[in-house]
Amino acid sequence: MVAGALSAAAVRGAWLELKRRTDAEPSAGDRWIRANYRDRQVSLLLGPAVGVGALAGLAAAVPATRRAAYLAVAGAAVIGGYDDLYGDRHARGLGGHARALRNGQVTTGMVKLVTLTGTAAGAATVRYRNPVDIAIGTVLVAGGANLINLFDLRPGRALKVTAATAALLSRAGSRETRAVAAVAAGAALAALPDDLGERAMLGDCGAGTLGALLGWAAGMSGPRARRAVLAAGVVALTVASERVSFSDVIERQRALRTLDLVGRQRP
Repeated sequence: MVAGALSAAAVRGAWLELKRRTDAEPSAGDRWIRANYRDRQVSLLLGPAVGVGALAGLAAAVPATRRAAYLAVAGAAVIGGYDDLYGDRHARGLGGHARALRNGQVTTGMVKLVTLTGTAAGAATVRYRNPVDIAIGTVLVAGGANLINLFDLRPGRALKVTAATAALLSRAGSRETRAVAAVAAGAALAALPDDLGERAMLGDCGAGTLGALLGWAAGMSGPRARRAVLAAGVVALTVASERVSFSDVIERQRALRTLDLVGRQRP
């Protein structure tokens, strides 16, 4: 509870401070402005605010493995911020970036993929000693960061997925798992009003941060077999996303569509 509350408070404080600074000097925030799915101009600065909140919450959540957790989560935040500011959008999905690479073009998405995987592997190496555990931890953190980003296509969607996943993780696993899940939930709930209100969006920075938090929590959720199943689920969803649109699935399922629309502004 302390870690989650600290995370939420830090997200709100960082977001309000960033907003105050950009309101005072609008040109400073211009590079963080993007058009959302309804072509409304919103700020990506909510992502860095979520990153600040996550790191603040981790200080209370994982005292024993703080260095590794910071590496995993801060790495995802920085890499996501790089893609928000400098990313090219002509290649989509893992397949699109792979095809571009075969044609001799290194996309920012490929750079993000490689660096995110490397950072996740580095954090897992600090946390674990067994190669199998390192591989599972790498998949959970890097795959989780990518997966939450795939849901960040409508206001509040990635945050709702984060909060729901954190709630599931908090019911099982170690005390550290529950604490990190609380950090993710606190950050998500603190960011939700501005995301739903279409004043801001998570971007790769915020979504990657939350996904890495969930991946780290899942990586400490119990026996290796359980963690392996979770990692396999992340891989399966990532592969499925190459062929199936999550937005289409949500639109076709009444219950999912209803949850997706909760709190969102109507057209």
